[in-house]
Amino acid sequence: MDTTARESDSDPVRPRVGHIQFLNCLPLYWGLARTGALLDVELTKDTPEKLSAQLVAGDLDIAPITLMEYLKHADQLVALPDIAVGCDGPVMSCVIVSQLPLDRLDGQRVALGSTSRTSVRLAELLLTERYGVTPDYYRCPPDLSLMMQEAQAAVLIGDAALRASLHDAPRLGLAVHDLGQMWKDWTGMPFVFAVWAARRDYLAAHPGAVRDVHAAFLASRDLSLEEVDKVAEQASRWEAFDRDVLRRYFTTLDFSLGTSQQSGIAEFARRVGFPSGAGVELLPSA
Repeated sequence: MDTTARESDSDPVRPRVGHIQFLNCLPLYWGLARTGALLDVELTKDTPEKLSAQLVAGDLDIAPITLMEYLKHADQLVALPDIAVGCDGPVMSCVIVSQLPLDRLDGQRVALGSTSRTSVRLAELLLTERYGVTPDYYRCPPDLSLMMQEAQAAVLIGDAALRASLHDAPRLGLAVHDLGQMWKDWTGMPFVFAVWAARRDYLAAHPGAVRDVHAAFLASRDLSLEEVDKVAEQASRWEAFDRDVLRRYFTTLDFSLGTSQQSGIAEFARRVGFPSGAGVELLPSA
């Protein structure tokens, strides 16, 4: 990737780019390391909610942003085409773990182990609209054993959700409900948890840099999925999941952002109360 190729030689551009430090984005990062593209960006790794806040504040130029935050700040942002974190069915890493059937959670305490507004809002939407319950929500660290001491259910995302659903919930005899599958069963649509976006002001000043970063992430994703066995094998050396689990996870996730994903976004936006027609505006073709 050459982020200076389309910019003035006297004004070299090194975009400030965000990267989600969860396993779900490893396939988007792994190829960047392989191609050397990391040298061309100033990379910040953090949680989805913190990256979203930094992008909105102007502390990052291009970053993943949770869907709820994109929808709230769409006037400042342009989404990059064909790249997202989502699912078309199960997602594995956004779950409700419960001691009770979901339709019995009315008035019960439900622990929110994340400040990711999209996953939390999806869980609230499903419990209220599909199961007809209004739990008593509270926030706490994503430790399932501690959560279950005070709550009847817990909402978890990311690596904590993987650990809970694959390791802790079976050991504790708890039911695991996959938010992606629940949405699919309810609406028949895919779900998008986060999109990649550029700030409009940065795009106006450095369109070439934005397109180069976009191309680098697409190439990284494609390379990682072509070599997914190698990605899973390497990740299993430092994660608490074996190669087969990680391969299944990486190939369960949907990293695309096409017409069906945009329809899912519009449906979610409608159901949570955004104005009619709310969705993502995509970076136009060069």
